[in-house]
Amino acid sequence: MQTNKHAGSFNLGDRTVQRMGYGAMQLAGPHVFGPPKDREAAIAVLRDAVAAGVNHIDTSDFYGPHVVNQLIREALSPYTEDLVLVTKVGAVRGDDASWNIAASPDALRRAVEDNLRNLGLETLEVVNFRCMLGGAGGVTEGSIAEPFAALARMREEGLIRHLGVSNVTARQVAEARAIAPIACVQNQYNLAHREDDALIDMLAAEGIAYVPFFPLGGFSPLQSTALDTVARGLDVTPMQVALAWLLHRSPNILLIPGTSSVSHLRENMAATSLTLPDAALAALDEIGK
Repeated sequence: MQTNKHAGSFNLGDRTVQRMGYGAMQLAGPHVFGPPKDREAAIAVLRDAVAAGVNHIDTSDFYGPHVVNQLIREALSPYTEDLVLVTKVGAVRGDDASWNIAASPDALRRAVEDNLRNLGLETLEVVNFRCMLGGAGGVTEGSIAEPFAALARMREEGLIRHLGVSNVTARQVAEARAIAPIACVQNQYNLAHREDDALIDMLAAEGIAYVPFFPLGGFSPLQSTALDTVARGLDVTPMQVALAWLLHRSPNILLIPGTSSVSHLRENMAATSLTLPDAALAALDEIGK
């Protein structure tokens, strides 16, 4: 019998965070663009997350753009000492809500300054470089040395405390680590999308956090008969099982499921106390093979 009770914590740089965090992307309007339909509801979700013990919130100034960071500041500032806000740079939004590469040194500096201003911070705790070599799609090989080195210089200036990388290959992770230490890798990973299995294990051995985005499948929720069967047997939702499986997968995995609903947030949080029997784990492990 394996248990995820209380889920535990892991280091993010030199900060210790609870393994169940919160991703703020869905607080923006449709297509992560513009203001939320209900601003007060968005603020309530943020405050409820922190009240529930979340101390790791993932965001970016290109969510909105600007909107989500401003919501976080309104809802949570002045920030508690244990709260770690993690942002990402490397893209900007067009007027048509498009996602466009913004990885030149000047563009990255503007992005860091925008995040600082809209979050109301003097230093960003963690900044992920979001690789967009493949456009808005999946990972693509290619050098990230120039943009990552630009962020490393801002780290030396004191604008950033820790660096991470997002939407990257194992080769790009190694390239970044040769330039500056990284606190985390943020890639797509879930029960059905498991190309990063080897990378997760390598990072765990190095004490580096792995933060899966789309842990529940993203814009196309996970669909699996095996997942549904396990959930029915435990009298929980399939999404709670999917989150519990990720917590079991490796101790360096930090979760950031997103939602704009307080009730859904609480449902996600409940996954931290979900026990997965060995038979259930075996069935779930088969999904991504």
